[in-house]
Amino acid sequence: MKLPRLKLPRLKLPRWVASLWIRFRFSAEMAGRAIMAKPLRSLLTTLGVAIGVTSVISLMGIGEGARLAVVRQFTSLGSNVVVVRAHDPSVEFEPEEAHDLVERVAGLKLATPVVQTKAPVRWRRARGTAEILGVNEEFPQVRDHPLVAGHFFTRWHVEQRLPVAVLGFNVGSALLAGRSPVGQTLTLQGSTYLILGVLAPKGAGQGEGIDDKILIPYTTAQGIAEKKTVEEIWAKAGSPAEAELAVVQLGRIFRRKLGLDQAAPTPVPPAAQKAEAGPPGGVPGKPLPPTEKPASPGGTGLPSGGEDLITITSLNQLVKEADRANRVMTLLLGAIAAVSLLVGGLGIMNIMLVAVTERTGEIGVRRALGAKRGDLLAQFLLEALYLSGIGSIAGIAAGVWGVRAFARYGFETAVSLQAVEIATGIALGAGLLFGVYPAISASSVPPMEALRR
Repeated sequence: MKLPRLKLPRLKLPRWVASLWIRFRFSAEMAGRAIMAKPLRSLLTTLGVAIGVTSVISLMGIGEGARLAVVRQFTSLGSNVVVVRAHDPSVEFEPEEAHDLVERVAGLKLATPVVQTKAPVRWRRARGTAEILGVNEEFPQVRDHPLVAGHFFTRWHVEQRLPVAVLGFNVGSALLAGRSPVGQTLTLQGSTYLILGVLAPKGAGQGEGIDDKILIPYTTAQGIAEKKTVEEIWAKAGSPAEAELAVVQLGRIFRRKLGLDQAAPTPVPPAAQKAEAGPPGGVPGKPLPPTEKPASPGGTGLPSGGEDLITITSLNQLVKEADRANRVMTLLLGAIAAVSLLVGGLGIMNIMLVAVTERTGEIGVRRALGAKRGDLLAQFLLEALYLSGIGSIAGIAAGVWGVRAFARYGFETAVSLQAVEIATGIALGAGLLFGVYPAISASSVPPMEALRR
């Protein structure tokens, strides 16, 4: 049994639309034939455009890779982290201040004192020097850093100053050739430490080199560093907005502590005062004039005598600043490379002007047979667009290959869709722009004069 055939109605276009379509199709065919008639000339013209597109994609790919690498480096330090750092021993913090700041600043959820030092390490017969990071039990939550083996030390380990350690991933992998070292012991500055866990890998250059460090309780690290204070406090806020608000509140707290707040009484010298993150309890005196200078991006500087004694930095803001700066650099590289696209556009204009001169007779015949100025204008514009379009396709392929080639040699690269869009848009725009004048010249030749030539 045969199914009846369905008769679809034919779409009838208006006569003027059909006429335009036929004229456009004929102009497109003539433009293609004109390009194929001079293959070497067309190849050299498209090569100039392709080189320009390749340059834009390659340079912007390198810039985009550098931007992503910087952003990854900052984000590897954790989200919503606020770092309070003392740059002078006289203003370093008591470890208890970390807990006090969490109590006083509403946006802060967790905080850890930080002691960074070095110590001789011995593992069986191997000896060397290790970077030591002293923190409390809240470090994994503050820096968003999980463990791959074992567990982190607890508050009890910190309070009792116990010799326990958590290893960075590279250190832990090197001890037993990839096997878990949890439960083993190593020697730091002559004392035996029990290995409780191994941190997850962050990658080369990420997390301030945490993969190559040994983490111990800050109370134990103070004994190694032979100091009672800590130079840094790392705190974690509940959200980006709370982190920015915490920076402002912490700035007020430490200005008051250092006597840089006009509304606060003059404190006793930092070396003699009780390091407490609250209003100073000294005898009221003449308030000090503010010596504050503009804060650096991403943080608040608390200067005295032209130097920053304490800096308060939001890592979220640093990520934004680094991202913005690298985007500007990437666009600048693309703009420099785009100059070569203008050179390619001038090449298209030169070739098209030569074509107009050579094909004056052809233009006259077409005009005598009824071709309008718009038909000739469309033909020569299409030739310019064909040349720039073919060059763009070749340039995109070469640019992607170039980005990957740079990556094989150790560069941080990334194929950017924005770079492809910019390069293609500039190439097609240059082809259209520089093809307008030759197209107008071709369509303006009188038919009788063209036939006489």
